[in-house]
Amino acid sequence: MTIDFVFLLNSILLGVGLAMDAFSVSLANGLNEPYMKKGRMCGIAGVFAFFQALMPMVGWVCIHTIVNTFQAFEKCIPWIAMALLGYIGGKMLLEGIKGGDEDEEELHAVGFMGLMVQGVATSIDALSVGFTIADYDFFRALLAALIIAAVTFFICFWGLEIGKKVGTKLAGKASVLGGVILIFIGLEIFVTGVF
Repeated sequence: MTIDFVFLLNSILLGVGLAMDAFSVSLANGLNEPYMKKGRMCGIAGVFAFFQALMPMVGWVCIHTIVNTFQAFEKCIPWIAMALLGYIGGKMLLEGIKGGDEDEEELHAVGFMGLMVQGVATSIDALSVGFTIADYDFFRALLAALIIAAVTFFICFWGLEIGKKVGTKLAGKASVLGGVILIFIGLEIFVTGVF
């Protein structure tokens, strides 16, 4: 059980690759909530990091226990991600089109359940990383998952920061743009997963 440069590099690159969907959703969240405080940004980035670490470990456990069931479930992943992100994105899109008189800071905030749905939707494809790390022992698999989580956290925090800056410039149209982004991410996950 050695932790060498190649292991660390592969884990970091896996983290970057897996974090791209979460980065895009973070960007949309920043667009929709341009006055977000640093604590909330850390919480949102933390949720994405948690799910990006959890899913490869769940995949690893599935590979070592119930591999046949996991392989059957893997075909459903693009459908689930598209449905979850389409729902959240559609809701944001409708709220942006309707507008309203609510407080600007409260209007576009993603709630706890919405954030959980986003976390699952953007990380569900990371289940298949369990195949990639299947030959690792538990400690190495856990370390890889933690590295993926750390990379995801920083990438998502950066996405939120960028989204906030752009969101303040777009004002009322940010929710529409954020919803459209989430819908397109869901479609992209679906298309790449099915085809």
